Amino acid sequence: MLLADALGALGGKTAVVVGRSTLVGRPVAQLLLRADCTVTIAHSRTRDLPALCRGADILVAAIGKPELVRGDWIKPGAAVVDVGINRIPAGGGKTKLVGDVAFEEALQVAGHLTPVPGGVGPMTVACLMYNTLQEARRKVGLPFAAI
Repeated sequence: MLLADALGALGGKTAVVVGRSTLVGRPVAQLLLRADCTVTIAHSRTRDLPALCRGADILVAAIGKPELVRGDWIKPGAAVVDVGINRIPAGGGKTKLVGDVAFEEALQVAGHLTPVPGGVGPMTVACLMYNTLQEARRKVGLPFAAI
């Protein structure tokens, strides 16, 4: 897990997942629970969302709202995983990709921060490729390939 590589043991850490989707939010919450984190799932209508986020050792933003999570929402030294992929106008008829976290603000506070683009996207592709390889090996009777 990306977070375990950055933080070591996750047991006992407080995690807030902002986003309750069945595609990202809930599965990430389950993975964090399995790693013995204390997990809260929040969403855009959560009361005092900034205060809830400020208490998190691990903050996962997967809500689909460009730069919703501001720097002052982040606990100093927290690990922040930005799963959001949002296109916003960049002027001159062009667009740019941003995450659900205001990156420059978060960079000043967070201990670890995934960028958008280039953060969890490449990790997702690598995991999909690995799982595809493992399934192909299983189908032809070969053992799993360790990484």
